[in-house]
Amino acid sequence: MLMDRIALALLIVGGVNWGSVGLFRFDLVAWLFGGQTATVSRVVYTLVGLAALWCVSLLFRSDSIVDEEV
Repeated sequence: MLMDRIALALLIVGGVNWGSVGLFRFDLVAWLFGGQTATVSRVVYTLVGLAALWCVSLLFRSDSIVDEEV
């Protein structure tokens, strides 16, 4: 499903960002978009959070669902 793939991509962005914060104390999203309080940074953080909530639904889906895009 397209929404699942978008959510996964956003979670990868968030994971890489948190990894860089944890390892190097470097917030990649903030650096790219002008600081943690910049509007674009806040939008990215919000989208990553929403993607995480969307992916919670993956835990409760049946394995019998077939991806119709493939």
